Amino acid sequence: MKIALIGFGVVGQGLAQILLDKADDLQARYGFEAQIVAVATRSRGSLMHPSGLDTAALLAAAGSGDLAKYSDQPGLARGASAMTIARESAADVLIEVSPSNLTDGQPAIELCEAAFTSGKHVVLANKGALLHGYARLNAAARAAGKHLLFEASVMAGTPSLRLGMQALAGCTITQARGIVNGTTNYILTQMEGGLSYADALADAQRLGYAETDPTADVEGWDAAAKAVILGAALFGKQFAFADMSVRGISQLTPADISAAAAAGERWKLIAEVTPAGASVAPMRLPITHPLSGVAGATNALTITTDLLGDVTLIGKGAGGIQTGFGLLSDLLEIHRTGQAR
Repeated sequence: MKIALIGFGVVGQGLAQILLDKADDLQARYGFEAQIVAVATRSRGSLMHPSGLDTAALLAAAGSGDLAKYSDQPGLARGASAMTIARESAADVLIEVSPSNLTDGQPAIELCEAAFTSGKHVVLANKGALLHGYARLNAAARAAGKHLLFEASVMAGTPSLRLGMQALAGCTITQARGIVNGTTNYILTQMEGGLSYADALADAQRLGYAETDPTADVEGWDAAAKAVILGAALFGKQFAFADMSVRGISQLTPADISAAAAAGERWKLIAEVTPAGASVAPMRLPITHPLSGVAGATNALTITTDLLGDVTLIGKGAGGIQTGFGLLSDLLEIHRTGQAR
């Protein structure tokens, strides 16, 4: 299987490292081989070779901060645009892992459409493209007879989407609710331990859980984007931010945390999705609730079904290797169908 990556930051490099480290195991267990034939970045250059790039050398160049340090070889093209790679690379699968644009989903949506038009499958971790273009991309995938897969867009590699879409097939799902943003869960856990919101946020930033501008996380928008994706995956509904109630955790105080603890409860930022709509809000949950005991940067999702009742999945929701595994799981799904070399 030949793959092209749009974006080669922590997540793209996480996938590349997995492919390098587990190449023999993947071949032996699944007959799966993957070759990176193109990489495009916004600021560190791009590389494209029809026969494939050297993964170890690619990771070394990326680690140096400049793909220009990747050694020349016959047939290597440098400087190709992301659109050129989407249209013209020799890839079977385009993997879109560039930073998510939650405003309009571009340019990821157009890049994915170009990939479908040129006969490629698409695997996404990019939430913006799904938030604004799920129906459009799903239609393009069907028209091309190709896969649109996006396991890594919610809870990284923890298989939340595959659980709902495949493992629970045959059940009627009525609701999904959970902790889908690790940054806010870490902050709330630290506040429960006695830190103020400001100190807990600073600690999350120091550890790399929170961005320098943490707005998308702490005000609930990252969780809202994941709620929209869950709505599309589980219910086939395209919800919009404008129709959702979205509140974050920035207004919670140590007094709020203490009051909940005194009542045998904990605050959690909960994304909730039903066929009727989606919302995000901080909630007080009883200590006995399955989501209440999920601490630190861990994520969890409870899916409510008619046949099994509540099914709760807990796991990592971020990280280069963890999200890279989410991408790998989609590549293996394509491989299992026999639709890529």
